[in-house]
Amino acid sequence: MGEDISTTSFSREHRQRYREKVRRCLDVFEEMLTSHHFEHAPSRTGMEIELNLVGADQQPTMKNAEVLAEIADPAFQTELGRYNIELNVPPAELSGEAVLELEHKLRQDLNHAEQRAARHGAAIAMIGILPTLRPEHLAGSWMSASPRYRALEEAIFAARREDLDLDIDGPEPLQMSTGTIAPESACTSVQLHLQVAPTDFAAHWNAAQLLAGPQLALAANSPYLFGHQLWPETRTELFLQATDTRSPELRNQGVRPPVHFGDGWITSIFDLFEENVRYFPALLPECTEEDPEAVLAGGHTPQLHELRLHNGTVYRWNRPVYDVVDDAPHLRVENRVLPAGPTVVDTLANAAFYYGAMEMLAREERPTWTRMSFAAARANFTAGARAGVEAELYWPGFGQVPWDELVLRHLLPMAAEGLAQRGVAASVIDRYLPIIEARCTWRRNGASWQTGTVAALERRGLDRPAALRQMLRLYLTGMHANEPVHTWETPS
Repeated sequence: MGEDISTTSFSREHRQRYREKVRRCLDVFEEMLTSHHFEHAPSRTGMEIELNLVGADQQPTMKNAEVLAEIADPAFQTELGRYNIELNVPPAELSGEAVLELEHKLRQDLNHAEQRAARHGAAIAMIGILPTLRPEHLAGSWMSASPRYRALEEAIFAARREDLDLDIDGPEPLQMSTGTIAPESACTSVQLHLQVAPTDFAAHWNAAQLLAGPQLALAANSPYLFGHQLWPETRTELFLQATDTRSPELRNQGVRPPVHFGDGWITSIFDLFEENVRYFPALLPECTEEDPEAVLAGGHTPQLHELRLHNGTVYRWNRPVYDVVDDAPHLRVENRVLPAGPTVVDTLANAAFYYGAMEMLAREERPTWTRMSFAAARANFTAGARAGVEAELYWPGFGQVPWDELVLRHLLPMAAEGLAQRGVAASVIDRYLPIIEARCTWRRNGASWQTGTVAALERRGLDRPAALRQMLRLYLTGMHANEPVHTWETPS
């Protein structure tokens, strides 16, 4: 959820000062971009995996503080809900067999965390939305102890001046009102980071936007919320609605929500930060004492805390990131499209597909986004989330085409070539991309396995809550086996 803050209440003076400071940071950022004040080290990748904690009854268990203390590893951090934790993967290069080594390391880390969580009667679930979550679980003390989370909730409701409405269609539509942002904690994702040079940022962000629809169709894993079967990737619509600062009237006027696909292709990362400042009011207006102009003039790197904090409350599905490590600034594309799970090997297959395909799309002499409207990319995103393995997507040269045909005929070969050009070993490509191919061939992903399994269990006579619990037990068995989800059996 971004950087921590030190207070939860802000005055009018705070907001005015913050707005002025953000604009100063934006000016300094522009100067840094034009003066090439950025690190040009080899491109690195990173990953964040959000996780759920469940008890022996497969219900969420509000024990993240106890579990994190037991794990005692700074790679594991708190998240919004007390039943959420997050695993942060350090940045590394993709080349050689690094991804195979990462798979082994992730399994080790998760096994260690699982063992420590078990001491508190908890187990770890890597899944887009915890299917056994119910509204009653989010009453009372559900939120993690962090000033940022409390301040964010207060800011969202101060902007709205009324409760949040959830209205999600699907096979079993859900409509409800809530006075908290608690439903947002149900959204657990995998975030993929790619460090890029300023001159390359726009091409990579545009490419990531193109891939968002195929990513969702390929990897949807969030079909259930509060017992209702909704979209294959319900998480995207839930995140939009559960953090919406707009009243219905502002929505009708076309005001942008904080969860935002975007408005158009870009020519520079500056376009996105400028859009933040122009269109999105501050939710957490905390200022620091840094003088960014003086820091830059003194030959050092400004933190631009206010600009970064503001950017952290605009939830683009592909977010621009400015960061500073050891006084060296760098830029990243943060891909927030994917749900968590089902397995480590599925997660890394999704990542390999994304990084490889993005590499080639960003390098095209005549970029695909110059032949495709941004509205079509946005429509693909919605189709991938709403329809999953039944999605049809638009792509230049193909027209309207089933997602699996687009991936198999075009994007998967592109991903293989992109990984090879990044120096990724053939052993890595041969392990992960066939998983993507098989998902396309069998038209199976985590969401289709979940809904197929629940339907089979209900035919056996289980009611919905019991079927969801049993499905989650089977899911966790498959998750720990680390066999790709397309190979999982569905009960007969």
